[in-house]
Amino acid sequence: MELLTEIPVKRVHRSTITEVDFSNLEFGKYTSDHMLLCDYTNGEWQQPMILPFANLSLSPSTLALHYGQTVFEGMKAFRMDDGRINIFRIDKHYDRFVKSLDRLCMAAPSKELFTEGLLKLVDTDKAWVPKQKGAALYLRPFVYASEARFGVKISEEYRFIIFSGPVPELYANPIKVKVETNYIRAAKGGTGFAKCGGNYGGAYYPTKLAREQGYEQVLWTDAKENKFIEESGMMNVMFVIDDTLVTPLLSDSILDGVTRDSLLALANDMGYKTEERPVAVEELAIAFRNKTITEAFGAGTAAVVAPIQTININGIDYQLPGYNKDSLLNKLKTKLENIRTGIEADVHEWNYIV
Repeated sequence: MELLTEIPVKRVHRSTITEVDFSNLEFGKYTSDHMLLCDYTNGEWQQPMILPFANLSLSPSTLALHYGQTVFEGMKAFRMDDGRINIFRIDKHYDRFVKSLDRLCMAAPSKELFTEGLLKLVDTDKAWVPKQKGAALYLRPFVYASEARFGVKISEEYRFIIFSGPVPELYANPIKVKVETNYIRAAKGGTGFAKCGGNYGGAYYPTKLAREQGYEQVLWTDAKENKFIEESGMMNVMFVIDDTLVTPLLSDSILDGVTRDSLLALANDMGYKTEERPVAVEELAIAFRNKTITEAFGAGTAAVVAPIQTININGIDYQLPGYNKDSLLNKLKTKLENIRTGIEADVHEWNYIV
């Protein structure tokens, strides 16, 4: 495959974009007209194609359905202030995608296939990129083991797909979370750093229990002692303690979040002190008692930032002060949005203009 720019496009006969109320989007409800599809067989990736978005035909013995070889990424394309379209941090997302695929012994598409596939798909469905503030075109690249074989084995065939859909802003209002010390999300030596399906399916039950108790999400702790904070739901988590932006140090049980990385860089640019280090549950409790913790929020592609108003620690609800435009999380969010939309200079060269 030498000329990826010649990715063939088979267009839909009738677009469904007129059925979408862009002023009232729901996350994950709408999918754009087209998708990229590319198969891995006989030890190499075949010709990629842009096709109308459609259901897949799978054998019941498809390996991904049984043994968990499935990996995805979550990305966004933004409508810029001048009308152009920007895909945010393709390089960082690709590196994490490959790292996840390697961990699950799966074939990784080349960077050229990943990048040019995204560009071609977004250009094909550029009308789907929302114009509303805070909204974006969500991009979902994923690979699954497509070989039809019901024995336990590493698949020899894979399918790479990218689809997209317009999404609104998530978690605009502060949420309540509970520190989870019974169930775990990931353990040392496991796949917590990878964006694989099993990490998410296993988190549903404890999250369901927390919601029954009145909390939107859980704060996961380490698998060994349940003493240290790791993530917030399906996002990285950040705290402002003693005027310092603090977040758990990356490990093989914590996802290397693109939004996390971006916010840390911007905080440093803005002159704020940042620390990547272990954050003990007891440290949070002491910080609440001493009133030295002023902010807490999740950070991820879907929500960007999810402000936290309440943290339940060992049965006690601790309250964060209210947030306003001068809160660090809002300053960081505004600066990130301004860079993505071209209002502020992209000094880190994160934007990839379609």
